[in-house]
Amino acid sequence: MNNTIKYTALMALFVSFSAQADLVLQDKTEILGKWTVFAEAAKLEGEKKNINVEWDFGADGILNTTSTDSVGRTKEMKIAIKYSVENGELKKQTVPGREKYETCKVVEKQGANMVLKCVYLYYFLTRQ
Repeated sequence: MNNTIKYTALMALFVSFSAQADLVLQDKTEILGKWTVFAEAAKLEGEKKNINVEWDFGADGILNTTSTDSVGRTKEMKIAIKYSVENGELKKQTVPGREKYETCKVVEKQGANMVLKCVYLYYFLTRQ
């Protein structure tokens, strides 16, 4: 009886971890094109901060970002950074011109929606 309880608890723990397993990108064709980043959050189930950013993944390995700030002085800011898909994960430059990259894992991908877990934030995207 005791072993059955331990086994059941271990199985429940395993199932909960596998439900949060990261998805694997086969190659960059899965993310090519324009995406709207509509929110970011420190935790997957945490409070989301609404943002208005467009990510355009080019076939040439360039991620063109366009950020719109409706209340600030810089109405629109455009930045081009390098990206790649390696070992099923997205690697993107942290700062243009520097060869420092951050790794982002796909946590959810369903239809036109995708959630990325990067170093510090979760990004919530919708394909345009």
